[in-house]
Amino acid sequence: MNFTETGFPGLLIFTPPIFRDSRGYFFESFNAKFFENQGIKRGFLQDNQALSTYGIVRGLHYQLAPHAQAKLVRVIQGEVLDVVVDLRVGSPTFAKQFSIVLSAENNKQLYVPRGFAHGYAVLSTTALFFYKCDSFYSKNSESGIAYNDPALSIDWKIPPDKIILSEKDRLNKVLAEAEMNFVFNPENPF
Repeated sequence: MNFTETGFPGLLIFTPPIFRDSRGYFFESFNAKFFENQGIKRGFLQDNQALSTYGIVRGLHYQLAPHAQAKLVRVIQGEVLDVVVDLRVGSPTFAKQFSIVLSAENNKQLYVPRGFAHGYAVLSTTALFFYKCDSFYSKNSESGIAYNDPALSIDWKIPPDKIILSEKDRLNKVLAEAEMNFVFNPENPF
């Protein structure tokens, strides 16, 4: 299993080894032992899947502690720009954003620790997005940051007039006004 550091403590790119032959390919999309060897000891409890069309931006979402969620995200079909923002007070990357293209072709996955806002933009005609969570969904704990917060200056790779948002995401506040309660733990950034 191949993990790549991102420069954000605990935020890792996971690229599984792919075994190809004349029949197609095989890979392990998740193996708890390999993740534990990397220091990630979160038990995933919930899997989610979303189908979206070009131009849809979902996010930036998170759940407040104690219902915060670590996520392992990937794309099964299509291509997305995956974006996270570090909301952990005391983190060397606090209030900074990281983005990566995830696709069915590159098979990359992003491990997103608790304390990050997460979102993605669909770059292909359609995309099938899949993610594991280490905590159950809690409606009372959900929060979000505006996708177009000028302080973050995120380039979603979609022309502004083609971006499609949910009503809920239109109401998200800018980072400076958002509720957050995460504290960075350098001993365990995962």
